Amino acid sequence: MTTLDPALISLLQRAESLVTRLDALLPSAQHAVLAPDWSASVAFRYRKRSGQAWAAGRLEPVRHVAHITYADLQEVDTQKGRFARNLAQFVAGQPANNVLLSGARGTGKSSLVKAGLHAHAGQGLRLIEVDKADLIDLPDLIELVSTRPERFIIFCDDLSFDEGEPGYKALKSILDGTVSAGGDNVLLMATSNRRHLLPEYHSDNASYKHTSDGELHPGEAVEEKISLSERFGLWISFYPFTQDEYLAIVAQWLSHFSLPEGVMAVARPQALLWALERGSRSGRVAYQFARDYAGRDHTGADHV
Repeated sequence: MTTLDPALISLLQRAESLVTRLDALLPSAQHAVLAPDWSASVAFRYRKRSGQAWAAGRLEPVRHVAHITYADLQEVDTQKGRFARNLAQFVAGQPANNVLLSGARGTGKSSLVKAGLHAHAGQGLRLIEVDKADLIDLPDLIELVSTRPERFIIFCDDLSFDEGEPGYKALKSILDGTVSAGGDNVLLMATSNRRHLLPEYHSDNASYKHTSDGELHPGEAVEEKISLSERFGLWISFYPFTQDEYLAIVAQWLSHFSLPEGVMAVARPQALLWALERGSRSGRVAYQFARDYAGRDHTGADHV
């Protein structure tokens, strides 16, 4: 009987160990996405193991879900009404559209999605947050939840693309295919500061063409940029707040933090200064001021 060289045996053992470690990292054909404990939360984040593009993805439960209600969102009644109606249709099993919320920063786009989850979590609504870099895995995620009794929002926050990014075409395909298919239990939502999700340049205007009937038609470059966003059935746009709207939001948040009704008269000039220093009158800035103000010692005469 031939005796193997000890060095060769050691090499084979190391090779077997390496293969075992690689098998643990690489997803199998049938389990590209690892299912979570669905009872652990109403919201989940999709993550890749070790940050590797080829590694198995998994859903991590969000232990402390943001407590935001529709009533907390002020000065966006039109947007709130359109969003809430569409989401209620989806939760009830009726036809509904994928949603793109776009516009000025800090105006409540992401908060509206969280408020929708809060409103319908008791009816089986769940949320899965996906980073832009992982959008190519959307088919696997949709397949994973397709047999679940719950209804799912797949949410991508602050979404925008640069030219040639792989997730761009993957998202276009999903919006025209699996996610929008009748009877599906998945609704795709995204927020963005760009309405068309891609950078727009002045040079794009040169591609527009006038036809003999006097109509103006965009060129191929513009059509390509529009083609993704128009696949979202519902566009909800957000705009910068006026000073009065900003102050109304400040007052609402001060009330939320249990400060007395008359405190706004004292807080008003400080709220305006806060916004001036931040260079924005957004809802986010109003919330940040209210948190700061509510946390101060108001026992003395000086509230500054």
